[in-house]
Amino acid sequence: MEKTKEKKKSRVPHSYVILFLMIIIMAILTYVIPAGQFERVDVGGRTVVDPSSYSSVESNPATIFDVFKAVPKGLGAAQSIVFFIFIVGGSFNIITQTGAIEAGISKIAVSLKGKEKLLIPLIVLIFSIGGGTIGMAEEAIVFVPIGIALSRALGYDAVVGMAIVSLGAAVGFTSGFMNPFTVGVAQGIAEIPLFTGIELRLVIWVASLVLVIAYIYRYANKVKANPELSIVYDLEQEEKDHVIDLSNVMEMTKKHVMVLLVFALGMVLLIFGVFKYGWYITEIAAIFIAMGIIAGLVGGMNVNEIAKEFILGAKEMTTGAIVVGVARGMLVIMESGLILDSIVNGLASAITMLPKSISAVGMLVVQSFINFFIPSGSGQAATTMPIMTPLADVIGLTRQTAVLAYQFGDGISNSIVPTSGVLLANLSVAKIKYDSWVKFVWPLIILWTLMAAVFMVIATAITYGPF
Repeated sequence: MEKTKEKKKSRVPHSYVILFLMIIIMAILTYVIPAGQFERVDVGGRTVVDPSSYSSVESNPATIFDVFKAVPKGLGAAQSIVFFIFIVGGSFNIITQTGAIEAGISKIAVSLKGKEKLLIPLIVLIFSIGGGTIGMAEEAIVFVPIGIALSRALGYDAVVGMAIVSLGAAVGFTSGFMNPFTVGVAQGIAEIPLFTGIELRLVIWVASLVLVIAYIYRYANKVKANPELSIVYDLEQEEKDHVIDLSNVMEMTKKHVMVLLVFALGMVLLIFGVFKYGWYITEIAAIFIAMGIIAGLVGGMNVNEIAKEFILGAKEMTTGAIVVGVARGMLVIMESGLILDSIVNGLASAITMLPKSISAVGMLVVQSFINFFIPSGSGQAATTMPIMTPLADVIGLTRQTAVLAYQFGDGISNSIVPTSGVLLANLSVAKIKYDSWVKFVWPLIILWTLMAAVFMVIATAITYGPF
């Protein structure tokens, strides 16, 4: 039986192999799909597409050398996320090696003993609020290791730990009830009042919360009853020596308290900076470097030990960090091959031939498909909303409905598409293989998309507005 498992495991291509094959496919498509481009214009400091400006241009098919150059170019284009992963991994390892995280999690886990079921809804709710207000996505990466450690301490696995954090943030990000980076940008481009239509988005938020919590619960209870049913059982066996034993928990010392205080203050400063000053990856990474150094010193390490632990932590992130850059290589090929705008234009044009209610669902499908190529929320808004807005006017849908299609398409599929840098970063931190995560999450993505389709029909029926 073990041999059979190993044999099946060996048939799954490595993430790098899958992504490089996709780069090759995109390169081949530059010979098949006609080249075309939209003109870009500056609107309120944002570069957006002029929807009436699409025109055919001379093709620029990718060469074999371009395929290989796509990897370093992709790494360069995604450098902020790549180095963010290295820095967070290194800094978090310093904090972890002080023992403070284990001591803190032990205390929380002991307090939740017998009340394990509170963990899932509580964490999902907290992160969904972050996703729905400050657009929490990259910011949630740093909490994945804590979610996993807490999850394992209570008898679950790494998938549950990552899911309660990443899918929690995804719930808020997708519903986007007050998300300035997605809904705010999209509504600005569509020229509708900022954050209008929040009532329906709050209903969507609650419905998504119920769906995601129930889905995670179902899997978590199955794993707790029989650990061998875990999708990442091999990983759990490898990490079993690092699982916190609640029958023999680490004592919380003054040094641990001081380290946790440094960590908490760092998180408060991070959240304040994101809200007040619009901090992003660079600033967040800087906060983590400072947290790691200060926590190490407070925890009793000398400067050489701090440097050593930082390098070890960053080293563990290498595979996942480079995956982010390799995935970005696909977008590099499509942009340089001048087929990205052709794909967007072709998909948008197809919607005009559908009945109104089906067109709304069609918009959702198109946005989800485009999200594979443009996983950036604000980037997708700048690319597609100038096209979807007049398209909605033509086919008789409200512009608010077009925005709703965008936020669903951008948000839901981010939890499964291999081009999502945030997803790959989360998987890297969690040490979960992409194919294992897909096995866990694909039924949820289908259910979530069907639910989104129902809301698109409702939005059409109620003339979701104000306009």
